[in-house]
Amino acid sequence: MKKYDITKAVTLKKGVYKLNDEANFNYQLNRVINWDGGRLEDIEKVAGKIYNSADWKRELIALGDQAMKEERTDNAIAYYRMSEFFMYDGDPDKKLYYEKATKLFYEYYADFFEGENPRIQKFDVPFENVKLPVMHVVPEGKCKGTILLHGGNDSYFEEFLFTVLYMQEQGFEVYMFEGPGQGGVMRLQGMHFTHEWEKPVKAILDFCHLDDVTIVGISLGGYLAPRAAAFDKRITKVVAWSIFPCFQDVLVSGLSASTQRAFHTLMKLHARTLMNIVFKKKAKKSPIIDWGIKHGCYAYEAKDPYAYAKKLKLYDIEPVADKITQDMLILGATKDHFIDYHLIGKEINMLKNVKSLTFRLFTEKEEAENHCNVGNGKLAIDEILSWICRMN
Repeated sequence: MKKYDITKAVTLKKGVYKLNDEANFNYQLNRVINWDGGRLEDIEKVAGKIYNSADWKRELIALGDQAMKEERTDNAIAYYRMSEFFMYDGDPDKKLYYEKATKLFYEYYADFFEGENPRIQKFDVPFENVKLPVMHVVPEGKCKGTILLHGGNDSYFEEFLFTVLYMQEQGFEVYMFEGPGQGGVMRLQGMHFTHEWEKPVKAILDFCHLDDVTIVGISLGGYLAPRAAAFDKRITKVVAWSIFPCFQDVLVSGLSASTQRAFHTLMKLHARTLMNIVFKKKAKKSPIIDWGIKHGCYAYEAKDPYAYAKKLKLYDIEPVADKITQDMLILGATKDHFIDYHLIGKEINMLKNVKSLTFRLFTEKEEAENHCNVGNGKLAIDEILSWICRMN
């Protein structure tokens, strides 16, 4: 296999594409292109054929197979990796294609990790009964700061490779890690999510002897990173790369005000049977909701949809908000299909003890209007890095 040329300049893709009528399929297809190494021309050919999880799996695997035949390994990695995204937990192909993509990734990008002085140092940090994988890069010349980077609800460790390399090029030392519920920590080692994110973060900070760190949490990391900062003052700056005051609120943020009120009332009344019936009806009408509920139950170790929705209330900044005393940056997006950006008001009102608070809302005109600004990741990263420099 031909390896990636590590002397090439780091480039971050830009663009927002209308590829599928279902919002989450459309978003994840954009993610395949902009973050994972896919090609627009490939995705455009199959996007219209995807209506459910089975379609997604079939089309992405076929794209991966075709890319491998044509020796386009970077594209194949993207398609194999994301093919397992919408597979149901328990499908044996889920683990198979995760491992296939990961193996290809480390073979293709091997020159970043190998040699006497590799550009990226990779190691594991012991945590409870698992090992948390870490990638570490050091900039050439003067270091502008140390960043601890992690993903969120459905992140893959490897998809942020070029994000890390770009940050390094801009003068930052970066530690990126995968925690409970993410990537191989869940898929291969079996550790599911915890809302107590300060625990894996403490393990990383202790092991790497870190201090004066900026923590950057992507997507659900918008809750996880501030949560960790509330308990560990070695973290001096916090970046929430997504508005995320409470996961339970995020879950229903796209619904009407009356439906949201009904949801919260039923949850307060512990109406398990009725809530499960409602979730089941919703799932019958929508393959994507069916997958989302079942995957959520798996990832958060909940026995039914009601238990899943209840668990998401644990992922709430409010109980620890008064303990967050650092400088904080929150990034939002005007057309985020997961999170109504108007939730920022609720989040700001919680954060009464922060040293400073900056909110940046990205828009359609910037091609950064979607979740985690996938359409223009470079713009978001530049915002984060310039903010860190301003706060220093």
